[in-house]
Amino acid sequence: MGTPHNEAAQGAFAKTVLMPGDPLRAKFIAEHFLDGAKLVNNVRGVQGYTGTYRDTPVSVMASGMGMPSMGIYSYELFHTYDVDNIIRVGSVGSISPRLKLRDVVLGQAACTDSNYPRQYGLDGTFSPIADFTLLESAVSAAHRLGVETAVGNLLSSDVFYRRTAWGRLGVLAVEMESAALYCNAAEAGKRALAVCTVSDNLLTGEALSTTERQTSFTQMITLALEVAVDMAARRA
Repeated sequence: MGTPHNEAAQGAFAKTVLMPGDPLRAKFIAEHFLDGAKLVNNVRGVQGYTGTYRDTPVSVMASGMGMPSMGIYSYELFHTYDVDNIIRVGSVGSISPRLKLRDVVLGQAACTDSNYPRQYGLDGTFSPIADFTLLESAVSAAHRLGVETAVGNLLSSDVFYRRTAWGRLGVLAVEMESAALYCNAAEAGKRALAVCTVSDNLLTGEALSTTERQTSFTQMITLALEVAVDMAARRA
């Protein structure tokens, strides 16, 4: 049983799915990090693969750009394909002086200027946060692997080209998907986490190239895969 956006068969996705925004990054992860990766979805070129990492089934599929796109794909993975954990692996723009290019950021929470959370009809403001079990696992894996990480708040924005004052409140970086992912996980009773790499510094103007964004974020990817292994061990 598929969806208008996903042709994969039931059971084609592992319980943990890594979700980069870029389909080419999904392909890169499948080809360089997963054993026996098979293409399970290619509707609209949003490539989804399933393989193994350290003998653990893991999937990777692109989310596209922005909260509407992430909202569709993560909702379908949680509800139609019974995925338990989605780990966003993407790029962020730093708005904190403590971050530099290629730093790894763990999104403890995701502020947003989007109307996405209003769909739930709540009498107040919902705060999209990461699942603590995934976050704790990522922090532990980072310590084990010697990967320095910054843990804190992200801003998921519908607006790409602008500077922001959110940094004055300690928000670390800007991206465009995590708040929708966290909302969908909360609604589905599932787990989500954003493990991101700084690709741009909005304070200095420094930026990585398109090719570097697609192929050089290896620490972030390895960290997310280690979390997938930990989640499988906890289920066993």
